Amino acid sequence: MSTRGVATPGVASVVMPGGVTACYAVAMHQAAIDSAYALLRRAVMTYRGEPVGTVAAVAPAADGAVNYQDCFIRDFIPAALVFLADGETRIIRNFLLTVLDLRAQHQRVQGHGIEPAVLPASFRVTGGAPHKQVIEADFGDQAIGRVAPVDAMMWWVILLAIYCRRTGDRSLAQDPTIRRAVKDILELSLRESFEVFPTLLVPDGAFMIDRRMGVYGHPLEIQALFYGLLVSADGLLRPEEPDLPLLDMAAKRAKMLRTYLQMFYWLDLERLNEIHRYATEEFGAGSVNMLNIQPESIPDWVVDWLPERGGYLVGNLGPGRMDFRFFAVGNLLAILFGIVSCQHAQAIMTLYQDRCEDLIGCMPAKLVYPAVIGKEWQFLTGSDQKNVPWSYHNGGNWPVLLWPLIAAALRSGRGDLAQFALDLADHRLPGQHWPEYYDGRRGNLIGRRAQLNQVWSATGYLFAHKLVEDPALLDLFAVIDHQPHSERASV
Repeated sequence: MSTRGVATPGVASVVMPGGVTACYAVAMHQAAIDSAYALLRRAVMTYRGEPVGTVAAVAPAADGAVNYQDCFIRDFIPAALVFLADGETRIIRNFLLTVLDLRAQHQRVQGHGIEPAVLPASFRVTGGAPHKQVIEADFGDQAIGRVAPVDAMMWWVILLAIYCRRTGDRSLAQDPTIRRAVKDILELSLRESFEVFPTLLVPDGAFMIDRRMGVYGHPLEIQALFYGLLVSADGLLRPEEPDLPLLDMAAKRAKMLRTYLQMFYWLDLERLNEIHRYATEEFGAGSVNMLNIQPESIPDWVVDWLPERGGYLVGNLGPGRMDFRFFAVGNLLAILFGIVSCQHAQAIMTLYQDRCEDLIGCMPAKLVYPAVIGKEWQFLTGSDQKNVPWSYHNGGNWPVLLWPLIAAALRSGRGDLAQFALDLADHRLPGQHWPEYYDGRRGNLIGRRAQLNQVWSATGYLFAHKLVEDPALLDLFAVIDHQPHSERASV
């Protein structure tokens, strides 16, 4: 039953404008869906007559943001989910194979070779007529900061697993080139380093936050995607020689990573009190404060902001460092991928409910909370003028986050919160031409430098609607939320 116009407990209700009839509301809803689909159709990128992806934004030719005509691996994910839900699978298969073929284009960046397992951040088609078309990849050598995208290879494996499970196309997973690519990515991700943590070390700019934001080290979003990669690969490779040793290693790492994130990244009032009373300079196997987190590093804002029943996974963790900021993508994927327990998932949803103005605001949803300001902004971002406080990655609101927010809410039994977030988007997003992001503490301003007709804003909206109308679509992610083969064998 629809809950439109009904107040969600703990959050402000969305009220339909006076005099709007139910029929008119349905018509507005259908017009918004039609608008999003029209944008998606215009965004389809073809290469020699075959659909291979979608451009980032359908922008005027004179627009200076030329890379928005690229197909970004991470941007294509919500579009792929819409296509899968609609049974349009050819474009996804073509996309998966195209991205893999582009590995042959990787160049040397500043004299250093890129690992063959690293997939491109994006690609574009040039040349006009189909027989003259050329496809070109960017591996980070053209990106701001010149950082290779770690998340691209993770999303590729996750999408491959979802596609194979949804379509039953096992021939793709069993293709020797595909299997070799999955194994290469696993081997690269599992490579030993100078660390004892199960988390994955990456630099700034290696994922959705692709600019300097003080997220170097072990950012939560990468850890959630890393877990998704590990268990997705387990579903793609066969548990037999010569895959078995690699699968065993991946399964053990996934189990350790999940436990580590639950134990050390989790923050609620009970945990905050423990950190507040931490002893420091502890040594040995019996130490409680293993990473030597100083209690004085707890920011003032989190003490009053964290509600009694709420909790979340912190944004980053490393030696002597805990980043207390709330990062939406990592927390939402942790629910969707089954990283957190049901109890923790409920606590994250409670946080969204009790801190709705901060985390949802006028346009779901805030990417990072709170924004860094003043001297901290200067030091963390390098005085990045695009990442000024409460804008872009520094506290901006991103409509694409609507789909993981609604998926996580439905997964947690919070259909009321899912419907509330969708209602907010319904009343603003289509009429404002699908902005890339929103500015302001509450996300009430269209981003000053945001692209309009942003495709992942429209496709995130479409897939969010599909999830609310058919929660069984959550089964798309069942391939990720499962026990690795070594755990199944031990049951």
